[in-house]
Amino acid sequence: MKSISRRLLSVGSAILLSACICISSPAQSSTSQMTTLRIDAKAATTPFPHFWEQTFGSGRAILSLRQDYREDLRTVKQATDFKSVRFHGIFMDDVGLYDPDRRPIKFAQMTNADVAANSDSGIYNFSYVDQIYDGLLANGIRPFVELSFMPKKMASDPNALHAFWYKQNVSPPKDYKLWDDMITAFVEHLVARYGIDEVAQWDFEVWNEPNIDFWAGNPKQPTYFELYDHTARAIKKVNARLRVGGPSTAQAAWVADFLAHCKKDNVPVDFVSTHVYGNDTAKNVLGTDEDVPRDHMVARAVKMVHDEILASPYPKIPLIMSEYNASYANEPDVTDSVYMGPWLASNISQCDGLTQSMSYWSFSDVFEEQGVVRTPFYGGFGLIAEDDIPKPSLNAFAMLHRLGDRRIKLDSDSALATRREDGSLAIALWNYAAPYGSGPAYTPPPTDPGPSKIFTVKLEHVSPNAPIEIWRLDADHGNVIKTYDAMGRPAFPTRDQVAKLREAGKASPPESSSLKNGNLTITIPPQGLVLITTR
Repeated sequence: MKSISRRLLSVGSAILLSACICISSPAQSSTSQMTTLRIDAKAATTPFPHFWEQTFGSGRAILSLRQDYREDLRTVKQATDFKSVRFHGIFMDDVGLYDPDRRPIKFAQMTNADVAANSDSGIYNFSYVDQIYDGLLANGIRPFVELSFMPKKMASDPNALHAFWYKQNVSPPKDYKLWDDMITAFVEHLVARYGIDEVAQWDFEVWNEPNIDFWAGNPKQPTYFELYDHTARAIKKVNARLRVGGPSTAQAAWVADFLAHCKKDNVPVDFVSTHVYGNDTAKNVLGTDEDVPRDHMVARAVKMVHDEILASPYPKIPLIMSEYNASYANEPDVTDSVYMGPWLASNISQCDGLTQSMSYWSFSDVFEEQGVVRTPFYGGFGLIAEDDIPKPSLNAFAMLHRLGDRRIKLDSDSALATRREDGSLAIALWNYAAPYGSGPAYTPPPTDPGPSKIFTVKLEHVSPNAPIEIWRLDADHGNVIKTYDAMGRPAFPTRDQVAKLREAGKASPPESSSLKNGNLTITIPPQGLVLITTR
């Protein structure tokens, strides 16, 4: 996630074909836009791995021990079958890994031999580390191991505390031998506990966003490279099969310099990681004065980094966008709303083929960067609000999870057509519209939200009267915010209200229908997403 100081850098009626079955959502207006799509079920396809749902971010490490965190983890796993989770702070003092002043307790009745046999591991305590990772693995989720932040007793500057509520230390180590020894002990312990065949499937990422105020080294880039070099070499000394990478930068920065450095100094690197958000500015990300809209910024950044990798000494190295979202700030009209449906679908369509994995920040609002959550819908980054209330974004991910793994080419910026393993089709259609407001203050939906889109879909090489199912996400489907607004947006909902919100947040059940002569016409309101599957 991003810090505040970083952001100081940026800031018709339609006559429908009688051969089509017509399925409408809200009333069509005279300004409705019409689109016709022809989809050949036997057309050539390209691979379409589900890169957008492999990894999710989450709040800092210690939060993973909470019951609500683990409940939300299971909910998102069921919706997306995601594979790994990334969080900050595995080395923070609240996890308790490192304390050079710890000593074994000597009991009066114990001999020296008894003390030696029953002593703990000295300065390293893996109790919470084990509980954290055991909890993930028990739920079918691997760690994406972000190696951060600095234990205060190892810090070169104990007062270099970040502005987040939990005040993590962001300074370099006072002695790199201490850091190297901790990395070695940490990784050796993981291999001993889980086995090399398991841990070799994890990704180890060095630090978080060292190009901004998450790193107090000065100057930032060379001091981060020093940290990376020590860390990568220590990990590879434990076992060469282990995967390590970086630079984990904000705003898609440093990638070309990082890879050039690794090549020049022969430093191990297995993947590139970096971050970008939909409301990052072109000046900070692309180095231009363009006004890049929120629904294009992530893809523009991914394409830029993809091209930098192709031009680097490592043109085939995997690219992991280990943080992304539509907003780096708390904007309730963005991350809490149905806006996320078409934004996510559009982002997936544009980024296909450019990155191996994208980690959405984050899966849950069990999250404390700005302090304890004060209200369930404040623009949090998660798919699930406080009290296990599903947001529209969770329903969007669940819908898009139904897409197939082979993509059929379409000349459209509002549609994705895929073929699934069983030969059936899964088609996403959307009507992108900008958020109704921005910033921390909530703006209710306008009376006239804008034009609907009318899609006429003509399917070839599909049974002309094939049964279909239609999933919807829009203002009237899968949208808990409509119910929350009707309640008056209470800061602290009652238990009865929470139960109603949980029910309102559930995905709308699919509509069963069938094609007519191979055709379908469907109306989608602004900020609406539709997923159609053939059977």
